[in-house]
Amino acid sequence: MPATVLADYNALFERSQLLQLQFNGALYLGSLLLLALAVIAAIVVADRIVRPLGTLVGATRTAAEGDLSVRVTPSSHDDEISVLSRAFNRMTEQIQGQTSALVSANEQIEARRSFIEAVLSGVSSAVVSVDADHRILLVNAAAERLIGRRAEELTGRPLEEVAPELARLITGDQREAVVQLARKEAEPATLAAKAVAQGDGFVLSFEDITQQLLDQRRAAWSDVARRIAHEIKNPLTPIQLAAERLQRRFGDKVEGDQATFRKLTDTVIRQVHDMRRMVDEFSSFARMPKPTFGVEDIRDILKQAVFLFEVAKPDIEFSVKVPNDIEPLVCDRRLLSQALTNIVKNAVEAIEENRKNDETLPLGHVQAILDMGKDGEVLIRITDDGIGLPEARDTIAEPYMTTRQGGTGLGLAIVKKIVEQHYGELDFSDNRAGKGTCVTLTLHPDRLRPLAGTGSDTTTTGQAESVPGRFRNRQNRDDHGA
Repeated sequence: MPATVLADYNALFERSQLLQLQFNGALYLGSLLLLALAVIAAIVVADRIVRPLGTLVGATRTAAEGDLSVRVTPSSHDDEISVLSRAFNRMTEQIQGQTSALVSANEQIEARRSFIEAVLSGVSSAVVSVDADHRILLVNAAAERLIGRRAEELTGRPLEEVAPELARLITGDQREAVVQLARKEAEPATLAAKAVAQGDGFVLSFEDITQQLLDQRRAAWSDVARRIAHEIKNPLTPIQLAAERLQRRFGDKVEGDQATFRKLTDTVIRQVHDMRRMVDEFSSFARMPKPTFGVEDIRDILKQAVFLFEVAKPDIEFSVKVPNDIEPLVCDRRLLSQALTNIVKNAVEAIEENRKNDETLPLGHVQAILDMGKDGEVLIRITDDGIGLPEARDTIAEPYMTTRQGGTGLGLAIVKKIVEQHYGELDFSDNRAGKGTCVTLTLHPDRLRPLAGTGSDTTTTGQAESVPGRFRNRQNRDDHGA
């Protein structure tokens, strides 16, 4: 009996241990299952919370890169993340609208700027814009040409440093004036300038009226010449005839000093002759003949002009250099010959004046060179080793400007008008060989070719603006009294 009880006890003890192990295993497995369920639940809850934030962060980065069309889909729950998503969508929508408006405004501003620049570059008037500190903001192409500097050099600089004459318009009381603009590498220009307030700054517009004033002066001088010729020419003939008659009728009957009587009458005749010559020059300047253009050999015209003085002035050495082959030029032979004759005459008188001041000087030289320019233009250079250029070079071709005693000052004025009629340019410079003068006459065959066999209406004084070739008297000289 005790053995049976012990066996049962042992069996129950082993069974209890087995049950205990099974319970512990079941408890462990249940705990693991609960832990796994908790982890899964936490991941699901965290994903539900973090995913909208991740989407919002990604959308924020996309918007930061410039894509403002990105939007975030709010969750169905009315929580903080949903509120933040809707706020983000409103923000990007507003920024996108403002950015589009700015881009559109910038495009309009750029289009207007391009339009204004195109208009300014196309107008003939020069335009300069300055800010409140009078610093240059904008210049057009015409202003670059008149001032003589590029826009890059002018932008940002004070107007007082660039053109103090124009700066006085915005610092003084007057807003419109005619100013004289000094330029380093060119002749001074006369400008009609106007300043208009624009915001805190000013816009200055000005035009070069140098040629216009010159044409007005030339027209006035032509009228003066016409009146002088009319008033003086009529009495000259009876005066000359009376003096000659006195000389013939009473020259041998004068009691006393017959030589003095003859000398006095010769003086009257000679002075009348000189006055007639001056009146003829006045008439020539006032009424230049209408040119008749034809095809001429420019080499022959130049040689003939020099030959006249080569015969009359044997004490001066003349030389003519012309190319062997050159196309005929459309011109008025008579007028062009007159212009070249006047230029050679000035050269001869310059040499004679120089030798009058110093009789020990050697033989003078006058050289005429005919050449072709790189662009097909005809170049005629007449050089001398005479007295050279005077100080007042800016008035060289204006009427009645002379330094020679007894000169009318019309020689180069007539030359200039003839060259204008031929659409050319006339330049004056120092002779490269040393003391003396070089006169360069530039003619353009392409401009003259359509005029063959026709007349021209450019003879009227004051029409130089219509002539394509402007005169560039870069280094002007006096006409030595021509």
